[in-house]
Amino acid sequence: MTTAENSLRAKHRAHLSWARTIDRTARTAPARRAFEQRFLTEAGGDPVRAESLRKAYFAELAYKSARARRRRGAMDKRETTRPGDAR
Repeated sequence: MTTAENSLRAKHRAHLSWARTIDRTARTAPARRAFEQRFLTEAGGDPVRAESLRKAYFAELAYKSARARRRRGAMDKRETTRPGDAR
């Protein structure tokens, strides 16, 4: 099986799995708890510091996302602009 076929098969199975899930919130609850626990552990049990760490984490994700979009936009412009084009 090729990588592309394997990917399509996995997507198919994931969609079926979610289609059969009645309570999505309950299914994802353990992962959400573990995610929040990560920040609480890093903050030494202090919920105020944990919240700041969580906000810092998401701010960094936003920064990286904006940077990637900016780079992609610059690449798209270079690929579509040919020498002599008026832009």
